[in-house]
Amino acid sequence: MDNKSYPVILTLMVPKDTKSYRHAYFICFLALYVLILSINIRLVMAIIMEKSLHEPMYIFLGHLCINGIYGATGFYPKMLSDLILDSYVISFHMCALQIFVIYSSLLCEFTILTVMSYDRYVAICKPLDYHSRLTKNACVKLILFSCSVPTFSILTGTLLSNLRQLCAYHIDKLYCDNWSIVKLSCASSFVNNVYGYVLVVIFFIFVVVIILSYIKLIAACKISLENRRKFWKTCLPHIFSLINFSFALLFDLMYSRYGSNDISESLRNFLALELVIIPPVFNPLIYGLNIRAVRKSIFTLCVASREVL
Repeated sequence: MDNKSYPVILTLMVPKDTKSYRHAYFICFLALYVLILSINIRLVMAIIMEKSLHEPMYIFLGHLCINGIYGATGFYPKMLSDLILDSYVISFHMCALQIFVIYSSLLCEFTILTVMSYDRYVAICKPLDYHSRLTKNACVKLILFSCSVPTFSILTGTLLSNLRQLCAYHIDKLYCDNWSIVKLSCASSFVNNVYGYVLVVIFFIFVVVIILSYIKLIAACKISLENRRKFWKTCLPHIFSLINFSFALLFDLMYSRYGSNDISESLRNFLALELVIIPPVFNPLIYGLNIRAVRKSIFTLCVASREVL
């Protein structure tokens, strides 16, 4: 009988003490998902409704928040479904979709942070050219660039791993990731490794762009007190977001590639969940609390919504 006529089903890691704490886990993940949706949507709505926030920096911030919602939606609904049904399985095609959504979101966040560093570089180092360089048309192109590069990169990587024949069907992780699928394959992983290194080189270039931008920003801040104020007000949240995301991505990469069963399950789950919890929660909080214009707009929006209720 032809096995290809049947959908391939993969099993995922079952959270520790699921029988005893399944409902507690469900409540925690539901609360996290609602928190991510509420704070990111609130920030996006504030940027849309407040005309004073219709500036490139805030437009990119709104794009970062939308991307956070997109990435979280690739993980939380499936995790909540697994917990409520007590069934930790996923079809091969849905696994590929989850890989694409989560990891295109992660790489998109990286490219958005790169675009935001360029925005801050022009604003502080070349303030007279800011409005001529970062026009509406330029902002649209930068946003399209920050979406298209990660989408194409992850789509290609996902296709390369999903065209392979599988010899095993268990993913030792709470959600699907590309390297886990590669490890389940019967064939050699040479092509996937080469493509992975190509992606590393491409995104290393983005790291270089960010580092060069901040070297020039720091040099510009030494010259002018006004530049120093701009740096602390608008660049500090970007630095926090970048450090937070970089560590989370590094942990996930190390876990996926070199994770060992000798590592405790709690630590493995922490490393796996950090990427889908920390960036979408802390990015809007860091910007919302640190940038006065955003904080004031969100407060006004909250007051208005309460008056309507």
